Formats: sequence, C-alpha cells, structure tokens
Amino acid sequence: MPRVKRGVNAKKAKRRVFKAAKGYRGGRSKLLRSATEAVDRALCYAYAHRRTKKREMRRLWIARINAAARSNGISYSRLVEGLTKAEVGLDRKVLADIALKDPAAFTQITDIAKKTLSI
Repeated sequence: MPRVKRGVNAKKAKRRVFKAAKGYRGGRSKLLRSATEAVDRALCYAYAHRRTKKREMRRLWIARINAAARSNGISYSRLVEGLTKAEVGLDRKVLADIALKDPAAFTQITDIAKKTLSI
C-alpha cells in the first residue's frame, strides 16, 4: 500500500484554530493545545451569550417602560394590561424607544391604558 501523507489537512486544521485564536494573550494564540481549548471555550460562551443578550435587552426595555410609566402615574404591569385590553399592538422594544425619545407620545399611550382600565 502506498504511504498516505496528511500534512496538508493537519496544517489546514491548525491554521483554522490559530486564526480563531488571533489576539489571544500568550500561549493561547501560539500553542496548539492551549489555542484549541481557548477557542472551544470562546465558541461556547459566544453561543450562550447570544441567547443571554436577548433576555438582557428585554429586561432593559421593561425597566425603561416601568420608569416612564411610573412618572405618568401608572405601574408597568397595569400599563401592559391596559394596552392589551385596548388592543394596542406595540411591543416592549417600541414602547421603550418611545419612552426614551418621545415622552409626550408615551404620555398619550399611558392615557389610553388608563382610560381602558378606568383609573
């Protein structure tokens, strides 16, 4: 049987790891085993944190809406309840943006919610 030379494939795999580990400090960017471990860990964190980011953004939106709603004399939960009953189709992302950039419009939205709940 002829001899199989695998240098090309091995080099390709190493190159992929070192390219991903570019910018890491010390042996984590120079030594194959350390670089492989660092890259694997980084990929796991990147995957998990893409999901965590969505949760954190939702929490931020709710905090902003709650702060703006309380300044208009209504709590966040009552605001959401009122908007749901009034069939206002604004999601939390849009509500938070309105609360931040256009307080007058947000006041009108809270008035709609209050009117629906008859506070």
